[in-house]
Amino acid sequence: MEHIYHTKALRKNKHMTYSDRLLMEVLHKEKKATKEISEVIGVSQRTIQREMRRGAVQLLEGSTWIYYITYSADVGQNLYNRLGQNKGPSLKIGYDHELCTHIEKQIIEGKQSPDVVIEGIKRGTKSFQTQLCTRTLYNYIDRGLFLAVNNQHLIYGKRKKKAKSLRNRPSYKNIKGRSIEERSTAANDRSERGHWEMDCVVGGKGKSLDVLLTLTERATRLERIIKLKGKTQEEVVTALDAIERQLGRKEFKSQFKTITVDNGCEFLDYAGIERSSLRKKTARTILYYAHPYSSWERGSNENMNRMIRRFVPKGTDIGLLGKREIKRIQNWLNNYPRKILDYLTPQEAYLLAA
Repeated sequence: MEHIYHTKALRKNKHMTYSDRLLMEVLHKEKKATKEISEVIGVSQRTIQREMRRGAVQLLEGSTWIYYITYSADVGQNLYNRLGQNKGPSLKIGYDHELCTHIEKQIIEGKQSPDVVIEGIKRGTKSFQTQLCTRTLYNYIDRGLFLAVNNQHLIYGKRKKKAKSLRNRPSYKNIKGRSIEERSTAANDRSERGHWEMDCVVGGKGKSLDVLLTLTERATRLERIIKLKGKTQEEVVTALDAIERQLGRKEFKSQFKTITVDNGCEFLDYAGIERSSLRKKTARTILYYAHPYSSWERGSNENMNRMIRRFVPKGTDIGLLGKREIKRIQNWLNNYPRKILDYLTPQEAYLLAA
């Protein structure tokens, strides 16, 4: 026997590899007996016999036109891979169709995340045969086990997180504005309410110029949504003036201690945003600018904008949205339980933080 066909020590409780099957195919073509093949590969003779049966193929001899049976490593490996897909425990959700229907309804119609769905089941009065954890439900959705729900129905979908850039260069078009580096500790660590993040949600190209001004309170995630006639500095200042007139100067200053924005052109009038419209030469808030290309510095607002996109998909004509619809979206966001708030709603957390 050649030196590459040396006898191996008998392996127990080990599966044959594709290399083993290729070697087995070569030895079988050399008319080696199953006992000899088993000694070379290092498995029992019975294992070789079973593998011969699994990988058996019928071929046609070209010279005699007679069919014969032989062993194919590829056929054996393909069967092994196919059977291997059925390994592991059965699905935990089993045949609990009532639970499946409830989950699909809450995610699609209720626009809830899997985590909120599971927490709602735990705290609800209705019980199901099966109990799932959040991680298991996410795994089932990733594997496509639900008929109506997939990752496209989730807020974030299934995407890889991008590495954060460590370059925090200043904005060259906004030299005079306060940098986020000057923001107070209370605003940074979310230890008190009254510190907000602000951005705009735009509509589809070629449609109306209307946009949504979104403000997110950092500590409680309370949301305010205001429709603007355009993405301009004047419209942003006018919207904040309207809120100040509604709340009063002192109450506005108490509720809006600081506002953090990006370096978009609509937010460059820092003097107009900070100046009170009810008492001239008096500040009503403090404005901070995040670093360019650093959206994570306004992460709460970015997350809320992503949730708003579930109601206002990209390409939507925002000019067609009425006040009632915008109010409905705002109320849904403010009454949606959050894991980070111990499953309180932003409205509840904001009132408790008062």
